Amino acid sequence: FSLLLSSTIDVFDLRAKATAATGVGLSGDTGLLHAVDDRLAAYGYETNTGIRMVCVVDMRGRRVDASRQPSGSGSGGGGGGGSGSGGTGTGLRDAELKPVFRAMQAAYVRLLQNPFYQPDEHAPLGGAGGQRIVSRRFDADMRRIGEGWTPGVTSL
Repeated sequence: FSLLLSSTIDVFDLRAKATAATGVGLSGDTGLLHAVDDRLAAYGYETNTGIRMVCVVDMRGRRVDASRQPSGSGSGGGGGGGSGSGGTGTGLRDAELKPVFRAMQAAYVRLLQNPFYQPDEHAPLGGAGGQRIVSRRFDADMRRIGEGWTPGVTSL
């Protein structure tokens, strides 16, 4: 997963440069960063304070409700890749991942509110990365979010 995560950082940086060039302000939504294949994709979200969150989605073993798929041709993702096994699309809409990123951000805010947690000093974009987060509660929150989410869930 380290190669996948490293490539998502590059996409974040490219989108930040494009946003700066066009003069459009930060929206907070990033969406699909990198699709490895039909079942594995990385989605991302960057907060207004520069915190980047990545959610890697593995659709293997997930049930996709056929009634929620668009009735038009394809799976809504564009291009001819919508006809997967059994006619179920594996692509996700950005709105389906908003509850995940909301829950991840809430867990991160709870971590920052812990008086014993020492967040890293702000490093510039070209600087070294931060330290690994070591918190049992944060780990449990991330595990709960990952295990509790399926497409269509609106609250975590």
